[in-house]
Amino acid sequence: MLATRDLIAAADADIILLLDIDHDAGLAALTALAELLDDAGSPYPHRIAPAPNTGRPTGVDLDGDGRTWRARDAQGFGYFTGDGGMALLSRYPIGTVRDFTALPWIALPGNAATDVTPPEALELLALHSVGAWDVEVLTPSGPFHVLASHASPPVFDGPEDRNGLRNADEVRFWNLYLGGWAPEGAPFRGEHFALMATLNLDPARGEGRRMALRAVLDNPRLQDPEPMRPGGGRETADWPDPVPGDLRVDYILPAAELSVAGAGVLWPDEAPMLGVSRDQAATASDHRLVWVDLDF
Repeated sequence: MLATRDLIAAADADIILLLDIDHDAGLAALTALAELLDDAGSPYPHRIAPAPNTGRPTGVDLDGDGRTWRARDAQGFGYFTGDGGMALLSRYPIGTVRDFTALPWIALPGNAATDVTPPEALELLALHSVGAWDVEVLTPSGPFHVLASHASPPVFDGPEDRNGLRNADEVRFWNLYLGGWAPEGAPFRGEHFALMATLNLDPARGEGRRMALRAVLDNPRLQDPEPMRPGGGRETADWPDPVPGDLRVDYILPAAELSVAGAGVLWPDEAPMLGVSRDQAATASDHRLVWVDLDF
């Protein structure tokens, strides 16, 4: 947790989306991190962490091994409920929150759930393996919406490619939402916003159905600032070579109308970045922090 604290404090962002942070009933882990950040002079007084789908039991044998209680039988892979959730830290107050975490996969228009989900799980299996939110942050310049999610890795399944299909639909969800579809309530009308997510898809390499990602990257309501590592390259995850290798799987895609003042990936190499060493960054996560500066 100390490496994570140092990384966040070094980035000094107004809004941070944390992924793979365990969720507990009292938000003890998130509170402990916030206290460490306070002590480091990097306070985040406003934070939310709705309960994720990771580790949440379905009671159904999803992976066909004859058991119903293992990690792969949960709504999202996890050894316990809340194993690797999401949290949002903000220096500005948080307004309305739309939480789409419980949305059934079959509720998504044109979904691929029917052919790859056991019939007894079809009505209850969620689309999002971790979660998906539309969080309104009340900045001094006006409301800013963070569209947050962590999509399933499109691997670790069989020839049916259920994880790959689910990943593609989790990514496609945002195209539909930005296009005016909403599972409940009013269509999305935000003017200032950004999609901030681990989509677990690389535009050119690795596993997954890249057409879903390409549709999001080409969405006319979004722009891709293409954050880069200091030495070049747009990879955001430090994974073993040669397979899967370093890939770009983490994204901040601001609204097309917003002015991007800068963007990058905090990936120290031989020399530290912002006082963060290569070892500290690796200890914090196998993903690297992606940042974007916006003017509005």
